[in-house]
Amino acid sequence: MSDLSKSTVLVTGAGVGLAKLFTRNCRRSDQYTARGLVRTQESKEKIGGDNDVYIGDIRNIENITPAIQGIDALIILTSAVPKMKPGFDPTKGGRPEFYFEDGAFPEQVDWIGQKNQIDVAKAAGVKQIVLVGSMGGTNPNHPLNSLGNGNILIWKRKAEQYLADSGIPYTIIRGGLQDKEGGVRELLVGKNDELLQTETRTIARADVAEVCIQEEKSRRRFCVSNNPGEDPAKSGVEDDEGNSLAVEAALSMLKFYKQVWSCEGTILTAWRLCRCNPLGGSGFDPHDGLTRQLHLSNEFTSIVMLGEIFLLIIQNRDDLYTNCLVELGD
Repeated sequence: MSDLSKSTVLVTGAGVGLAKLFTRNCRRSDQYTARGLVRTQESKEKIGGDNDVYIGDIRNIENITPAIQGIDALIILTSAVPKMKPGFDPTKGGRPEFYFEDGAFPEQVDWIGQKNQIDVAKAAGVKQIVLVGSMGGTNPNHPLNSLGNGNILIWKRKAEQYLADSGIPYTIIRGGLQDKEGGVRELLVGKNDELLQTETRTIARADVAEVCIQEEKSRRRFCVSNNPGEDPAKSGVEDDEGNSLAVEAALSMLKFYKQVWSCEGTILTAWRLCRCNPLGGSGFDPHDGLTRQLHLSNEFTSIVMLGEIFLLIIQNRDDLYTNCLVELGD
């Protein structure tokens, strides 16, 4: 590690748009040293990589081991990419056909390739893995699975489960990515493709990149939510131990206008984070609005409104590790 005061983060699939955004954010931070892994010399040259960008084939464990040695966290952004068959004429109607290049099918990239990364990371003692996948994996008949007969979401889902069972602290992010400006729209968080049933199924790549790298400010381990539809002036927090702890945790979070969850070993359900007013009330006093509605819950069943985008943990402190899966839209 070039700077012992920083955590070293490896981004695989570093030639894609999201990875470029993540690496940019990481390099702007004074807490992380970024590495990249690309498949070809051409990709390395395109992103202007130096010695901090490695070339390797994720389908070959020996190829990727040097890049993973000595890192603290791994961000997996590799994915099979379908290509459109030539000759499609949209003016004639119908749908285009897609294919995957030889050796680049989802089974080889999204399953074997990601499994290899997880295995090497575990052997190397990597402290945290963030895997960015796609929504839709709960539906085997999802249209994306028919592209090139690749069953891409099925293989992605299999890799996610392998990571969850690996014993490595992890975060799985699923989002419908768009090339739009980040940091301007509220974020929605759900589980098990809940957001696919809504109109909020996409998210700016820049927001996902920020979610991957944003540092956590609160070290609490509480699930905090609020009941939607209630008048803040009429709702209150009962004076029991659980709710008192929830309020204490929330006040700590609100100090930094960040959001954190615990739910260790579980899957997160619905949250809503609002960028406009961090406290859900008329001002920025921590005692206003939201803090009068907090309650402690083992599972999120409602909406919570807080400011700023939240972070997914990649820090190497044992008390911060949270294994969770998050689906993002905005």
